Amino acid sequence: MTHVLVTGAAGGIGGAIAAEFADQGAFLTLVDRDPAALRRTGARLGTPAATRAADLTDPDAPTAVVEAAWAEHGPVDVLVNAAGVYPSLDMADVDAPAWDRLFAVNLRAPVLATAAFARLATGQGRTGSVINISSGSAQRARPGGGPYASSKAALEMATRAAALELGAHGIRVNAVSPGFVPVASDCNPVSAQYAAAIGTNPLGRPGTPRDIARAVRWLAGSDASWITGEVLRVDGGSSTGALHLPRIWQPDDTRATLSGPMPAAATTEGHTR
Repeated sequence: MTHVLVTGAAGGIGGAIAAEFADQGAFLTLVDRDPAALRRTGARLGTPAATRAADLTDPDAPTAVVEAAWAEHGPVDVLVNAAGVYPSLDMADVDAPAWDRLFAVNLRAPVLATAAFARLATGQGRTGSVINISSGSAQRARPGGGPYASSKAALEMATRAAALELGAHGIRVNAVSPGFVPVASDCNPVSAQYAAAIGTNPLGRPGTPRDIARAVRWLAGSDASWITGEVLRVDGGSSTGALHLPRIWQPDDTRATLSGPMPAAATTEGHTR
């Protein structure tokens, strides 16, 4: 039986990931900071699961949960780092405690969990798969989301770096980058105005936690066995471009005009000297 460890398992996406692997018959180790929420997630799975409450801002916690899961329930085959926090925080308002907490959960915890997983797997000559949950913010910042975007950009680099070093041991490390997925989270609340503004994508519907979970399960499995160091963007196509912008050329042939003098290096008709 495949052993899958999922951090952030009490959340909307983490819980869906756990359910997706449970449907495939996996044994789950579920990790989150809320014991009651974890038990509810486990009860919904309909398959054997262990729960472990942990505060991933504790620098010892990521290593401890991986080592405990391995010791108590056998080798971990798949590690999914889904825990994350998204405080609305302007760059001008950043202070050291807020920055450190954000990076502790979103970057340090998955890196340390991956390191613990790699040490145990290589020590026993085992292969495995790690999936980190990134975000479209890694490529495009937004107001109030700069610190979060920074943490996810760093996570994507850490994913590639780990993949580079661990590939020779048969350990694949990839990331899934969700687009906007409503999960009604009390931990990471989202306003209706924000949801309406960010939810536009070429496929014309919001994502669901199960959309993300299916991608994670596929990327962790044998069908993706020659894929490592990649970031799979599961976002309805929202990262392909700016769908909300009008066409460059309008039917009425209106043109943009310069608000100031023509630059010296250019002339009319679009020609340069």
